Amino acid sequence: MRKVLISLMVSSLLIGNLSAKDDQKLKITTKESQNKAVRAAKQKAVNNQTKLVKEAIESLKLTSKALIDLDKKDIDSSKKDIESALGKLEVILSSKDAPKLLPIESSVKSVDFIGTKEDIKENIKSVKKLLDKGKVQEARVLLNALQSEIDITVVSLPLATYPDALKLAASYLHEGKVDKAKGVLEIALSTFDTVTHIIPLPLVKATALITDSEKFAKDGKKDIAIKYLDVAKEQLDIAKELGYVSRSDTSYEILNKSIKDIQKEIKGENKATKLFKDLKEKLKDFKDKIFSTKDSKNK
Repeated sequence: MRKVLISLMVSSLLIGNLSAKDDQKLKITTKESQNKAVRAAKQKAVNNQTKLVKEAIESLKLTSKALIDLDKKDIDSSKKDIESALGKLEVILSSKDAPKLLPIESSVKSVDFIGTKEDIKENIKSVKKLLDKGKVQEARVLLNALQSEIDITVVSLPLATYPDALKLAASYLHEGKVDKAKGVLEIALSTFDTVTHIIPLPLVKATALITDSEKFAKDGKKDIAIKYLDVAKEQLDIAKELGYVSRSDTSYEILNKSIKDIQKEIKGENKATKLFKDLKEKLKDFKDKIFSTKDSKNK
């Protein structure tokens, strides 16, 4: 009889309401899950940084040297430097599948917003008030805090224009038009394509929480699985408030409804496996189609 009672008590702990102590513990474990996901995403971003094109970097150095030579009135050395700069790109230029951009610099930056969706709303209200008062710089500081993302920035030489600029500079030198050659080289050395790929951290966290929730659901730990999904919903809300929107039909509303459907199923007969699969596919589609790049040209 005692064994039966113990068994019933254990069962009630698994499927009953969580105590305040258990709820506090879950807050810690869900936070650990999110932090682990963010660390993994950062490491992946670093590991997958764009491979820089050695020839493009060397060509850029030679172009810079050519400009220095012109300042020293060493025309012959400048001509040789430009010729060598073009030579570094010769193999790439002759390829049928020559890329439009040649990466010369790559960096990874991460900013993690620590707060709730209510905090975001309050910050936005403050920004609006500051702008109404003409306090643009103070507003900008608050706006800069409203981001939670990993930025992978790649600076590239535009292959469509850079070699032509070198050829034009060489042509001017042959004609004795030194000033015009210098002007072209200066433009070539200041015209790059900069692309920033953005990975929204709230979506990274939500994905990890959903994956962990599925594991708990399979182990029969229903309350824990539901709690993890609650936190995943919070992260989706944060992503929405921060403005990480998608071009796809997979909206936040659809994702939230899918989570609620799973939670309902977990509370019932717990036939949530297919629903988890569908949710993860929707979330992947959402992340794939999100506004994930900022393009700009430094001129």
